[in-house]
Amino acid sequence: MSTGTSTDRTADARAGSPSAEVAELLDVLRGYLDLAPQLSLPPRAFTSPELYELERTRVFGRSWVLVAHRDELAEPNSYVSVDIAGEQILVTRDADGALHGMSPICRHRMMPLVEPGATGRADSFTCPYHLWRYGLDGRLIGATHMRRNPDFDPKDCRLPAFAVEEWHGFVYVNLDAAAAPLAPELKRISGDLTNYRLDEMAQLGSWSEEWACNWKVAVENAHENYHVMGFHPETLQQSTPGGSDTDVRVDSPWALRLLVPFTEPQEAYALPLTDTEKAHLYGIFVFPAASLAAAGEMVIWLSLIPQTIDRTLVRGGILVPRAALEGADLDEMRRQAETYAGMINSEDRNGLEAVQRAVGSRFAARGHLSPKEPGVVAFYQNLARALLRADDDWPGGL
Repeated sequence: MSTGTSTDRTADARAGSPSAEVAELLDVLRGYLDLAPQLSLPPRAFTSPELYELERTRVFGRSWVLVAHRDELAEPNSYVSVDIAGEQILVTRDADGALHGMSPICRHRMMPLVEPGATGRADSFTCPYHLWRYGLDGRLIGATHMRRNPDFDPKDCRLPAFAVEEWHGFVYVNLDAAAAPLAPELKRISGDLTNYRLDEMAQLGSWSEEWACNWKVAVENAHENYHVMGFHPETLQQSTPGGSDTDVRVDSPWALRLLVPFTEPQEAYALPLTDTEKAHLYGIFVFPAASLAAAGEMVIWLSLIPQTIDRTLVRGGILVPRAALEGADLDEMRRQAETYAGMINSEDRNGLEAVQRAVGSRFAARGHLSPKEPGVVAFYQNLARALLRADDDWPGGL
């Protein structure tokens, strides 16, 4: 039995020497790469502070995280601020239309320039503490009363930059500024979604809310349709029954596709969808936390971003063809779309928060997975690959 404190064990994990508990959990994850047991993760995988610290650095510190849709950053000088596993990020679109990703922490005395969750437009960002000012590209514009400090050169002072990339209208950020591009990893998925014309879609509605569960509880739920019969009996169960077989195609450690049959084919008026596309929900997942659900002429995106070990930010939106908005009552369409999405989110949230309350029980244990859950094992495999790679073996983020 370990006699070290939680703080000591967390420090060990940060230093690269995992505790006995983390080593045991990593061995369990390694098993999914070797034999792929049809079992869920151990309960401690959702409550271990040491494992969460490793996830912060090895997963969210160097993976592409979906933070917004292009419509949220459509105007010059617009910005979105999000917290990714305790790291604040700021994404801007400057006056020339270029995207920038950066840390919003002032280089003077560590005051946030904006708070997580803030959105809007700005010509620059002024620190509310000592009024230092930064441009939308992160460069320092002005620092009050600093001329008499001979060691300070404003040209060397700028906000730390992150990698940022827009893929078919979806804006991703990687905290590793040297990360390899995302688009090549999603080439096959781009082909799958050609007929959905993502670049021509508009965001009809959106949401941002915090759920009281570990991020993996939310993500593994998104990787299967089996739960629909329990969580969504009066909603999704009517169109995509939880008992249906789900086809899973793994493209890489970073991308996979799920096909879920509809009970009835979806109608298509503005998009050239094939019979197969009308007959299936296309579930697209980008590790670690992004998903798209293409259902007929509607695409729903979700990003499940950890805030703390038991809090997950759920950002998402509903996309439709721009042609469908012409002459329509946009306010009413938005109200209907957000009301329906809110109902689905509430059903998931209530269930997943109950799971999180239960994972700490001394009677909680690993469970046998159903043949209806192949996507869950695929997620575990991707998680294992990310966590088991040493820092010096990581090829630029992907």
